[in-house]
Amino acid sequence: MKIVAAAESDFETVKDITQQTIRAVYPHYYPTGAVDFFLTHHSDESILRDIRNGDVFLLYTDSEQAAGTVTTEKNEINRLFVLPEYQGRGFGGALLRFAEERIAENYHTAELSVSLPAKAIYLKYGYTFKEYCTIKTKNGDYLCFDNMEKPMLKQK
Repeated sequence: MKIVAAAESDFETVKDITQQTIRAVYPHYYPTGAVDFFLTHHSDESILRDIRNGDVFLLYTDSEQAAGTVTTEKNEINRLFVLPEYQGRGFGGALLRFAEERIAENYHTAELSVSLPAKAIYLKYGYTFKEYCTIKTKNGDYLCFDNMEKPMLKQK
């Protein structure tokens, strides 16, 4: 596997990984309004902005298939998604370690907002609860998530 910076030409790939994962996984955890919120939150504009800022990365399998993506902005980990057919193979952990190494170069703490499907994974990797949050969506559904953090050790 390899992780590389996404270029503007990778926009559709990043968008597809993000939207396919949200549509396949999130309805098992969230009501429709919250799923729609996630899809809107990870808009074309925000993905393109993050790619142009050099903050988006793609994970490719050994057979050169794009399987996941992660975005880091300052000390925050955002948009970490692995396509459902590639989940359970260690790709999410690889993306998380990559993001943490990138953050550890300049920050003492990594922070992220954690969706319900991913909470157990982040706890496994040493993240701790910081704050419980809710957002009321357009149709009255609620999106519930935790903000979490983890101290970073400088890489040698």
